[in-house]
Amino acid sequence: MSDLKHKILAMVKDDLAEIEVALEQNLRPQLDLVSKIAGHILFSGGKRLRPLLMVLSARLCGYGGNYDKTFSTIFEYLHAASLLHDDLVDEAAMRRGKPAAHLVWDNPSAVLVGDFLMARALSIAAAVRQPDVIQVVAEITENMSQGEIHQLMRKGHLDLTEAEYMDIIRRKTAVLFQGACRVSALIAEASKEKEAALAKYGFNLGIAFQMIDDLLDYTLDTHVLGKVVGADLKEGKLTLPVIYALRAADAKDRRLMEKIITDKDFSVHDFKTLIGLLHKYGGITYTQNLAADYGQNAKGALAVFEGSTTKEILMMLADYTLVREA
Repeated sequence: MSDLKHKILAMVKDDLAEIEVALEQNLRPQLDLVSKIAGHILFSGGKRLRPLLMVLSARLCGYGGNYDKTFSTIFEYLHAASLLHDDLVDEAAMRRGKPAAHLVWDNPSAVLVGDFLMARALSIAAAVRQPDVIQVVAEITENMSQGEIHQLMRKGHLDLTEAEYMDIIRRKTAVLFQGACRVSALIAEASKEKEAALAKYGFNLGIAFQMIDDLLDYTLDTHVLGKVVGADLKEGKLTLPVIYALRAADAKDRRLMEKIITDKDFSVHDFKTLIGLLHKYGGITYTQNLAADYGQNAKGALAVFEGSTTKEILMMLADYTLVREA
């Protein structure tokens, strides 16, 4: 995993450096408080995967303009806005190894800076004056909001189904990946076939990414994870490993799992017990295998493109998504 990560980083280091500059230059807040809160979430070690996907996808489509790095900031701003809002809704304590923004400042400020980041994203999208592009970005914001609302409505419900889980991660995560890849084809004026292929790649990559992200909650290393271990459970979020194991467990073990899940102050021992049960009933393996299927679908979607270094990087990103540790 480490070798793959380092290989990818070496191949995209110039793009990442330019994206970093664009994120800072295009923020343009008028108030110092906005700059501080936005910077707290934006410049705290994010992977920049979403803007990178946009830049690489545009290059794959032969984009020859000079607006790709600026345009890529849309997807990081939207992502950062969702994190500010989610952390507040979930009453999260940590994000990327630092105190959550709403704890450093206050709830209203965190909400409003999240709103500002969404507005900046839409303003940057509007600058291209392409209705299709603006519509994609607007639909992303709608879906992300509704995904969060759906998750909030079912918070703490032990009967959350796999179908509901899939709908939530589709809206909260996959549509942002999908949109980042799809708009690249739009601004590059690529064929409908290539636009559809990149949309499929982004969607499947996003689903795989979120499934693996949900698996990472079942680690005992807060330092690596960047948030409190077991945070999803403490926030009342049931994810696929738990949903599957609850469904497969016998009555005795299901009661034990439910007892741990519903106890917001569960101990490390309890958490280890739960992880053991997730393994026993196949929740971990099922999630890993399903994520791998989506990863393969993402790679398969790129078949319409000829071989190139850019395509190779996108293929490697799909592989890395499945083995990452944070």
